[in-house]
Parts: sequence; C-alpha cells; structure tokens
Amino acid sequence: MDANNESRPRVDIIKVKGTSRTSAVAGAIAGVIREHKRAEVQAIGASAVNQAVKAMALAKSYLAQDGISIVFVPEFVDVEIDEKVRTAIKFVVEPR
Repeated sequence: MDANNESRPRVDIIKVKGTSRTSAVAGAIAGVIREHKRAEVQAIGASAVNQAVKAMALAKSYLAQDGISIVFVPEFVDVEIDEKVRTAIKFVVEPR
C-alpha cells in the first residue's frame, strides 16, 4: 500500500460511462462528499471523462449551496477489465 493512501479513508469509486446522466453522477459525488468528505470518480475514454468533468462541476454547485467548496485532482490509473489493462482517469474529489 502506498504511504499516501494509508491516511485516506477508503471510499467506493464512482465509475462514469459516456452514457451516464450528469445530474445522477453529480448527486452521487455530492452525497459521498457529504458523508465521507472524499470521493473518487473514474472514467475510461473521452466521452466518459467529459461526463465526469461536467458532473464534478455540477456537484461543485450542489455542494456550494451547503457551504462546501471542493477541488478535484486528476491522475492516471491502470484498471484491469476482462483480463486487459486499460488506462483510466481517476479524479480525487475533496473539500478545499
């Protein structure tokens, strides 16, 4: 385990597809942030990353109504799907 991850609480990863509804993903992000103070959003492919970014922007406005300001930091991660390794974008979402 990476030393940087030891102090982070474990949360489920919100997986976004190109066909995901932006408002549904935004609501999920906001709910996880309210409950766990941290969310991880993962997307593979351009359309999925687009939906994820729009959802994070919408979640930011949802949470601003509650006085919570968030930031999101992108990183590359390798994900195994059907015994093949794919590169995904993971966004770590945390309060500012």
